Amino acid sequence: MKLTLLSFGIAKDITGQRFREWEMPDGAKVAGLRAQLARQYPILNELSALRIAVNSEYAGEDMALKEGDEVALIPPVSGG
Repeated sequence: MKLTLLSFGIAKDITGQRFREWEMPDGAKVAGLRAQLARQYPILNELSALRIAVNSEYAGEDMALKEGDEVALIPPVSGG
């Protein structure tokens, strides 16, 4: 299945792009996506609290992904 992957902040710097299409097997879950991303971009593992949102909602690791989902990589942010 095809997903749209959105990367923000340092995640965008790591992946090299803000938007990209990403292939996952049917029935994949967020945990599988996270594992695939970690293999492709090992430095993502060093982010202390990378969150994943699916269709604008934060997603748990066991959430099933569907064709056409928009998945956002949201790194930790600081402000002041």
